Amino acid sequence: MNWKLFTLAFGMLFLAELGDKTQLAVITLVAQNKQPLSIFLGASAALIAVTFIGAFFGEIITRYVPTSIIQMVGGILFVGIGVFVLWKAVPAAMQYFMK
Repeated sequence: MNWKLFTLAFGMLFLAELGDKTQLAVITLVAQNKQPLSIFLGASAALIAVTFIGAFFGEIITRYVPTSIIQMVGGILFVGIGVFVLWKAVPAAMQYFMK
C-alpha cells in the first residue's frame, strides 16, 4: 500500500467533492427523508463504484495510450466544454440583463 498515493487521492477527491453537486444532493436527500445513515451508505457505495470504474478503465487505457496523450485529450475536452458552456450561456445572459 502506497500511503503517499492514498493521501494524495483522498485529498484531491475530498477537495474536489467538497461543496460539489454530489454533496448538495446528499444534503437534499437527508433533509427530505431524515434517514442520514441510509443515504450515507447509498452515497458511499455509489462513490466507491464510480471510483472503481475510473480506476479500472484508467488502468486499461494507460496500457494502450501514453499518459501524455491522455492529458492532452483531457485538457482539450476541458477547455472545449468550457468554451461550449460559455458560448451557450452568454446569449441567454445578455437577453436576461438587457430586459
